[in-house]
Amino acid sequence: MHQPNQRVLLRIGVLLLPILLGSSSCPLAARCQTNVGGGLTRRGFQIEIDVTIRDGTRDILAVPANVKLYCSGTPCEEGSTSNGRIRFIMNGIGDFTITVDAAGYKPGQKDVKVSEPDKVQVEVNLERDTSSSRRPGAAENPILAPKAREALSKGMQALRDGKLDEAEKALDQAMQLAPNNPNVLYMQGLLNLKKHEWTKAQSVLEKATQIDPNSARALAALGMALCNQKKYAEAIPPLEKSVQLDAASGWETHWSLAESYYHSARFDEALKASQQAQAESNGQVPHVALLVAQALTAVGRYEDSATVLRDLLKNHGDGAEAVTARRYLERLTANGKIRQQ
Repeated sequence: MHQPNQRVLLRIGVLLLPILLGSSSCPLAARCQTNVGGGLTRRGFQIEIDVTIRDGTRDILAVPANVKLYCSGTPCEEGSTSNGRIRFIMNGIGDFTITVDAAGYKPGQKDVKVSEPDKVQVEVNLERDTSSSRRPGAAENPILAPKAREALSKGMQALRDGKLDEAEKALDQAMQLAPNNPNVLYMQGLLNLKKHEWTKAQSVLEKATQIDPNSARALAALGMALCNQKKYAEAIPPLEKSVQLDAASGWETHWSLAESYYHSARFDEALKASQQAQAESNGQVPHVALLVAQALTAVGRYEDSATVLRDLLKNHGDGAEAVTARRYLERLTANGKIRQQ
């Protein structure tokens, strides 16, 4: 069977992120190092921020942690450490926020104001998290200033309402205020997807996932942007990671992954992913059923494929996919793959 020319659908209401608190933008060049040691090197307005992470007993944290440094609300640098210590060297003074995320602990945060070139010692104390709902490695909430948060909120609502011009105006403002905020970049990517601007969506979503590599939604949206460009091999890694991070990411993610597997001749995986998409959509999306039928045919399960196609005709006989389903059935019958009914 040939894959019908179908567009990857996005359920914007599912992919939209909640509005998150934060501050304004001020990107600075930076570099980070683990294993703090040695003295401060002064070059112009360079400062050194040495971060020590402690657990609830005041001992040095002994588990891996992800540490992010924000300048006035915009991500400046990120690093990971397994020994409870990390160093950031910044080429400018200002207001900084350090956030720490570690599996088994509640996210920690510390604000520090640096008004002159100096070496700054910062301690972040983490509390144990007894909740089982928090996933290891889940990122902390991005920080946004009030004006940027308001613009993002307006853009989200306009996108929900299908008012693309209003959404574009609001998100342009949010991008100007917080150009490196992963939520703003993610929303801009969704707008590009909604407008079928696949390459623009890919570009902005790649940036979003570089800043927040564990955002399941951004990874899913990036995979969809690639899938829509028929870059199936490139689409598989972000879609796979999205599903790993959030198994309940939605039928669209599994369908895009299944389509990418199918066009990469990975038919067993395509079947599994398409059946997952069908289950999550409660069998109400006919183009998902078509992909299930294609995958079943590809692995030689012709009668099962015919059953799926007949169910599609029974439940969606008036839809555009019904024409394709009938053609598939006729071909299976003509080729002697299924019994004629």
